[in-house]
Amino acid sequence: MARGGAANASYAVNGTPSRPQQQMSYRIGIYGWRKRCLYLFILLLMVIIVINLALTIWILKVLNFNIDGMGKLRILDKGLRLEGESEFLKPLYAAEVRSRTNQPLVLESARNVTMNARNQNGEVTGRLVVGANDVVATNDQFQVDDNNGKMLFYADTDEVVVGADRLRVTGEQGAVFSGSVQTPHVRAEPFEPLKLESTTRSLYVEAPEGVTMEAEGGGFSTTCRTDLKFTSSQGKIVLDAGNIHLQNIPESRPLGSGRQLNNVYELCTCPDGKLFLAVPTSGCEVNAGICS
Repeated sequence: MARGGAANASYAVNGTPSRPQQQMSYRIGIYGWRKRCLYLFILLLMVIIVINLALTIWILKVLNFNIDGMGKLRILDKGLRLEGESEFLKPLYAAEVRSRTNQPLVLESARNVTMNARNQNGEVTGRLVVGANDVVATNDQFQVDDNNGKMLFYADTDEVVVGADRLRVTGEQGAVFSGSVQTPHVRAEPFEPLKLESTTRSLYVEAPEGVTMEAEGGGFSTTCRTDLKFTSSQGKIVLDAGNIHLQNIPESRPLGSGRQLNNVYELCTCPDGKLFLAVPTSGCEVNAGICS
């Protein structure tokens, strides 16, 4: 065996000497332009790694990454906390959105703010849209409660209920109702008049047990264009006042003895204020049972 170079050797096989064979040597490794390209590639890779590491450190520094989160975003056990103003370019899906203690929660948009509620099938069951000129709420029912859980306002397709102790209308034109109104009490503000009016149709005030109209600080006026009728089917009509005045009543002044008409009567009154008619010449004589 020969080491470190080429060697010529003759061997005998079966006693017959063999022909000398020349041994070739090869150089192992990368030489020439391949070696230079390899070194250049390694150098370029190291530069890229350094640049990537520098950019990573810069991004971590700018976004303020730490063990609690990044920037004004904090990762807590109960969710996420954003400090300061935040801008969302896509829809926000969350089970609960609230502000910090003693801090207001402000939702702002360049166009409108829309909040949707969906069911298990993903269908929109409730929607609240706050636009530039209007606020639109879409749902089967709408209810407003106070802090004690008392209903203040309720609305659905069939009815609208106001649960507050008093409904106050401050508009100069009052309140306009196209249908009927049911309420136990209607009154005006202190030192303000109360006016019930139907401009083109009739006005009905009905109650199964009675209707009471009171003006404690002033007068009560009823005006109509044609006839004013008071009808009591089973009871009586009572005018209770210290003075009762019937104004603008026509006065008959016959010439001479005049002519007696069959449909003209005297208006008489009983001691208890009951009114009755009598024949003009009777002098308001009463029959038995009239003033009882």
